[in-house]
Amino acid sequence: MNAAVSVEQLLPELDQTHLDWLEEEAIFILRETVAAFERPALLFSGGKDSCVVLRLAEKAFKTKVSSDKSADNPNEFKGRLPFPLLHVDTGHNFPEVIEFRDRRVAEMGERLVVGHLEDSIKRGTVRLAHPLESRNGHQTVALLEAIEEHRFDVLMGGARRDEEKARAKERIFSHRDSFGQWQPKEQRPELWTLFNTRIKPGEHMRAFPISNWTELDVWLYLARENIPLPSLYFAHDRQVIRRKGLLVPLTEVTPPEAGETVETARVRFRTVGDMTCTCPVESPATNATEIVAETLQVTVSERGATRMDDRTSDASMERRKKEGYF
Repeated sequence: MNAAVSVEQLLPELDQTHLDWLEEEAIFILRETVAAFERPALLFSGGKDSCVVLRLAEKAFKTKVSSDKSADNPNEFKGRLPFPLLHVDTGHNFPEVIEFRDRRVAEMGERLVVGHLEDSIKRGTVRLAHPLESRNGHQTVALLEAIEEHRFDVLMGGARRDEEKARAKERIFSHRDSFGQWQPKEQRPELWTLFNTRIKPGEHMRAFPISNWTELDVWLYLARENIPLPSLYFAHDRQVIRRKGLLVPLTEVTPPEAGETVETARVRFRTVGDMTCTCPVESPATNATEIVAETLQVTVSERGATRMDDRTSDASMERRKKEGYF
């Protein structure tokens, strides 16, 4: 199916009324979370899912004052969120994403707490096997250290069930023990809209307000709400290396291996994360509407198509989540 045909013919036929239901459910979960806990924080990496959750948080806790989202007035809400934003910076994040994160937080006037993996390395709580080792899995240590330092008792994040098998197992409210670990067999039942949010000292929760959304829902909502995103999500020319069926971006931490050829391709990222494990896909899509048309045709989730760390084994994500990962 031609992408141009999809944009012109398929999108007008899409029934988007379900987005209102998903939005209402997510706002309810956010409000329930803030009401039930003393020290919440919202995980904000600058990625598309966290940008959606951030917009939902604005609708849940701020006052809408304008629909004018011009350059002079990038926000349509006033007030501040009743919690800080939290990001774990591996030191190997894409520069475009970090720049977007800082600019967006400054525009909104929110408080950003950053847990730096470099600090964990200096403390000796993280030890790398070699300098170019993927730092993605090591984020868990920096995250748990940030939770302990700031005494957060719940983290609201943008994980979705359709991303990966382990995330499909997880509840909307995910209990973490005093070691920050997730126990799949000890999850709490969630009947109707009744949530058990009780925790003991030292424990915390993860709350996922868009757990029931799909990648298509996210892009439909991004297009409808005109939510800002890092430029990496849209088509651009980038030097890449074809490796094991993936397009590995050429960076200082992902250099070419012996015998590999560097080429320039027109690509976009379906998800963003640590540069050592996040790959783009070839695409001409330059806006959210065109990405919706592409997403209608994909058969592999964004993590399955672009994340090297999820290809090590079918249980790699579940193992990391048991250790305290996002």
